[in-house]
Parts: sequence; C-alpha cells; structure tokens
Amino acid sequence: MGEQTHERIEIRATPAQCWAVAVDVAHYPDWAKDVKEAKVVDLDADGRPARAEFRVAAMGRSIHYVLEYDYSDAPRSFGWKLVEGDMLRQLDGSYSFEADGDVTRVTYDLAVDITMPLPGLIKRRAAGLITGNALKELKKAVERDSTVGRDS
Repeated sequence: MGEQTHERIEIRATPAQCWAVAVDVAHYPDWAKDVKEAKVVDLDADGRPARAEFRVAAMGRSIHYVLEYDYSDAPRSFGWKLVEGDMLRQLDGSYSFEADGDVTRVTYDLAVDITMPLPGLIKRRAAGLITGNALKELKKAVERDSTVGRDS
C-alpha cells in the first residue's frame, strides 16, 4: 500500500484558470521544476490528455512513468492512475478546484508507492514534498498566467 497525502492551497485565479494550467500536462516542464519531460501520448474525445509519459528528477535519479487520466468529474476535478513506471508501484492522484470568492482552493490527493526499500517516515515525507511542491509551483504558474494582459 502506498503513502497517501492530501494538500490544499489557495490560488488567486478562477477554477477555470487553475484547471487550464493543471490539465496542460505537456507544459509541466515549463513550471514544475522536477518534471524534465512530459509527452502526451493519447488525447480523449475532448482533446484532453488521456495518457501521458513523464521523466522526472527524484531521489537523485531520473524516473520514467506513464499516467492515464480520468475526467469523469470535470471541470471540478480530474485524476490519474499509474499505468507503468520504473521505481514506482503506485502514483495515483487527483486535483480538485473549488471557487471561494476571488480565490480557488486547489486540493491535491496522491497515493504513491516506490519500489526502493525506504522507511515509512521517509516515504511519507517524500509524498508530502511531491504534493506541497507541486501545489506551490502550480500556484506560481497560474497566478503568473492569470495576470498576463491585466492592467496594473
């Protein structure tokens, strides 16, 4: 069983703006520092990534994996499941977007299980770092994009 983590952040943007950046997985390397490559392999009928292949830097290594996406609760949330990957048994998660005034509460749930034998405490910390860093980087990317073209 993988380590489960749940993190939340507030982003000064609409849910649609947050969704647009989060679902654009091909551009993750532009704003997510640990994502070195992201390639959309298949699109769904609505033109969204259905399957994507990633190479990320983690634990001093390059890790490769493939995810399949689920948009059954769109545009409120979307999820993914690990299809294949080296060093990973599980990498299943979701983003959800909830409007709250002039901010959006973005929640990131993740279940991750790596094949390397590590103590549970280290695995839990790693899972928390993944979600925490991803949300901070998503926030920067969305807020940067949402201010483009605005009058100051």
